[in-house]
Amino acid sequence: MLSKKLLQGLNDQINFEFYSSYTYLAMAGYCESIDLSGFANFFRVQAKEELDHAMKLYDYVYQKNGSVVLEQVNKPQGDYDGIIDVFEKGYEHEQLVTRKIYELTDIAYEEREHSTISLLKWFIDEQVEEENNFNSLVKRVRRIEDNPAGLYLMDDELATRVYTTNTNN
Repeated sequence: MLSKKLLQGLNDQINFEFYSSYTYLAMAGYCESIDLSGFANFFRVQAKEELDHAMKLYDYVYQKNGSVVLEQVNKPQGDYDGIIDVFEKGYEHEQLVTRKIYELTDIAYEEREHSTISLLKWFIDEQVEEENNFNSLVKRVRRIEDNPAGLYLMDDELATRVYTTNTNN
């Protein structure tokens, strides 16, 4: 059984994952608005991943006989100062996700809630990948900032990203 504190933390994280999805969808919209549909595709896939993360936590709460409380999703930022800003904000967002997962994991450790620790280990590992991916993309976008040909090559590359669910790992 989940404690009230841990259940609240899990609910907070579920709602934050939905907000994360919304954030990435807004980033996709910005990319579409500046005619970078490949970059938009990258963020659309990112948005779908965040929905899966929310649902992984959602399902877990019910497996542990808890209840999910969905809150209002805050409006995400919708305008940016260019493609570098979008990726920098994405990287900052992933760092925030990591901090939130760590805080939730700390609660699980304090309470010796081993099944939750096991679940959150998956999220911790996922965040290493997410932060690394965004950090790499920020560096790449910065290198091509003043090179339209490079920007469009990267746009073509990101257009090939496809969504694959990986929450069952």
